[in-house]
Amino acid sequence: MKKNLYFASDFHLGSPNHAESRIREDRIVRWLTSIEASCSELFLMGDIFDFWFEYRTVVPKGYIRLLGKLAAMSDSGTKIYFFKGNHDMWVDDYFTKEMGIQIVSDELVIHRGGKSFYLHHGDGLGPGDANYRILRKIFRNPVCRWLFSVLPPKIGLGIATGWSGHSRIANTTTEEVFLGEDKEWLAVYSREVLEKQHYDYFIYGHRHLPMIVDLGSNSKYYNIGEWFGFNSYAVFDGEELRLEYFERPDKQA
Repeated sequence: MKKNLYFASDFHLGSPNHAESRIREDRIVRWLTSIEASCSELFLMGDIFDFWFEYRTVVPKGYIRLLGKLAAMSDSGTKIYFFKGNHDMWVDDYFTKEMGIQIVSDELVIHRGGKSFYLHHGDGLGPGDANYRILRKIFRNPVCRWLFSVLPPKIGLGIATGWSGHSRIANTTTEEVFLGEDKEWLAVYSREVLEKQHYDYFIYGHRHLPMIVDLGSNSKYYNIGEWFGFNSYAVFDGEELRLEYFERPDKQA
């Protein structure tokens, strides 16, 4: 019976190279196959691709195994949501037309099983992300997007590939560390939101470190990590939200 909600983010497919990305893509497809029978709704919460840009008739090549699996899941009745991340913000309508996937540009609030969820990729929120907030406005500006679109795909996607090779996930040499509940900027942001509106769960990606932070007021912040090392995700079974790991026997939720 399909009743579970699954949340995952930061696959960064395409990085750091084709060979390593393919290994990760195969693992993600195995995970999707393992949850397919129980998955009612799938929330892909940003940075699924290390870069994505849709020209009118051209999309980045590759990722056929992931796209095929998502198409099959959508066709079988699974509702899929795709959040724009800071690496794949230039998603347009290709996934919607081809697979019926709903595109989410910013936050999404949902209510399931008597619980309220505040969902966002996490980029540009809270203290400590000021520089990116400026870049986010620039890159999401329609003029900026149009200027990139007039480049021939060979040139535009070539530039993007080089840029992707210098991304944080492709060049990280140290593990992410927990900064403390008072310094984790998405926890700080969530507490600010709670002052105006209560949510049972705040779920983000972007941070690349799976964690659960008790925010008080019967609310929790979940970061669902990444798929370079943690292979982490969250699942809500109608009663409980859990942080879990795929093919990582050394990690416990």
